[in-house]
Amino acid sequence: MMKVGVVIITGASAGIGKATAECLMKKGFHVYGTSRKVTGNIDDNAVNDPQSGGFIRSIPLDVTCEDSVKAAVENIISREGHIDILVSNAGTGIAGSVEDVSMSEADFQFDVNFFGTLRIIKAVLPYMREQGHGKIIALSSVAGVISIPYQSHYSASKFAIEGLVEALRYEIAPFGIKACLVEPGDTKTDFTKSRIIAEGANENSPYHTRFTKSLSRMEKDEQNGASPLAVANTIYKMIMKKNPPVRVTVGFQYKLVLFLKRILPTRILEKVVGLLYN
Repeated sequence: MMKVGVVIITGASAGIGKATAECLMKKGFHVYGTSRKVTGNIDDNAVNDPQSGGFIRSIPLDVTCEDSVKAAVENIISREGHIDILVSNAGTGIAGSVEDVSMSEADFQFDVNFFGTLRIIKAVLPYMREQGHGKIIALSSVAGVISIPYQSHYSASKFAIEGLVEALRYEIAPFGIKACLVEPGDTKTDFTKSRIIAEGANENSPYHTRFTKSLSRMEKDEQNGASPLAVANTIYKMIMKKNPPVRVTVGFQYKLVLFLKRILPTRILEKVVGLLYN
């Protein structure tokens, strides 16, 4: 079991990121929660847990800006001397058909979800290599294993993260660094109301009726979904594992769904997904 350490969490101002920061603080970790929304002095934003000795300090970080990512990581290194754990959680969602989502909207989806994850991983790796240990936990999604209609770009960005981390595990193992994926299913967070609707997904779109119905189903499932604390607890378990698995799915029902994907013929799976979202 690893000793209490220093954690950086992206997208920590709400939802899963915030729940994870609070969970780890209570376990005694030194947590640096990052967000584009953070303003003011880092010490003025501190929250301490006297019982565990842990704390959360909020620092600004925009995962779409390489300079911002590097500055945040260097800030933590200057204070702590090391970073033991990265939880790459920052993400966004764009909804709309493949045809209706513009190229600029698709670029933004990947810039936040995939390239944002890539930027923060690349920023922490030199320090983890030098210290000879570290854990990288990337937030994927059940939608990163089973693609969902009208969330194709979101799903694709999560599929890309899955591929990135699978390869990363081989590369960093000789340096004592571990990496894994956490795949939440529907989770009740502000992600639902923050979802971006593609400009082309309007009443003039030939997909509009089915898209609206599908989006309504997604939003209902999310708002009836698991607490972000359930995801935070899973992240904590992966942190504490000496050798975390390549991926872990949050929630029994979603583990069952992904198991069925492996054993069911593709045509049957497509019918099931189509019934749910079309």
